[in-house]
Amino acid sequence: MDADLEALRRHGFAVAYRMLGSVADAEDVVQEALLRLSRADGVHEPLAWMTTVTTRLAIDHLRLARVRRETYVGPWLPDPIVDESAPEPSARAELAESLSQAFLVMLEQLTPLERAAFLLREVFDYDYPDVARILDRSEASCRQLVARARRHLRDDHRRFDADTARHEELLDRFIGAAEEGDLDALEALLAEDAVVYADGGGKVAAARKPIRGAARVARFMAGVARLRRRSGDSRMTAATVNGRPGLVEVNAEGRPLTVFSADVADGRVQVLWIMRNPDKLAHIRLHVTAGEPTPSTGHEH
Repeated sequence: MDADLEALRRHGFAVAYRMLGSVADAEDVVQEALLRLSRADGVHEPLAWMTTVTTRLAIDHLRLARVRRETYVGPWLPDPIVDESAPEPSARAELAESLSQAFLVMLEQLTPLERAAFLLREVFDYDYPDVARILDRSEASCRQLVARARRHLRDDHRRFDADTARHEELLDRFIGAAEEGDLDALEALLAEDAVVYADGGGKVAAARKPIRGAARVARFMAGVARLRRRSGDSRMTAATVNGRPGLVEVNAEGRPLTVFSADVADGRVQVLWIMRNPDKLAHIRLHVTAGEPTPSTGHEH
């Protein structure tokens, strides 16, 4: 693929994934936008054109997705973006933050237009005249959309520790305690109001309601580890999940079975995100060398 075209694809995916929370849907939107671009005449600013068309397609797609999610079995979580490399300090901290599961789940409470306006303004740093052009709305209307989005998100937005090394160390200790069935150690690593969200989509075993409270979360995670040990045909490998340290459980063939990630604050695990829906793991490709799998998706975030 031509380098300029690849840059457009990556930018389009970055916008569409944050809008939709679905890798497959984002790829469909980007493919459609690139197809339209190839047929368009007189496009002088391809990046601006790509942002506009991708955003508008994603808004339409999100409206349909909302209907499907009303009948979804259990908690709906965004598709995980899994990377084989360690998280790197980002020059655009807000861009990295906007990949997190917590942020994407939080965006679900916004209307499609609010979500688009908020992402364009607050994450991708477009000024209001450009947001208005992309959304085909007045500047005043776009300011109202962003203001409403900020109000919706203000109460829910919690800041999490950005120290990657501390995050990795805490996650390692937590999983180690779960593997050992050490409930006291698990509880000590959990915030009192810790919560687990597990997405199985009704296709594999997963908790169908959020599990809340340190004691219940500790028992649940110890039970998950116990079941995994009994099966005996899977292993855990470290990965970066949505820009943060995480883990991928893979079977003997290297196929991902579960993706784990966590939000950490004040030295404790606040939220655990568990993705088990096989449809949402299908895009993850694992490079298996010397029996040690390392995950890769090839997406630009």
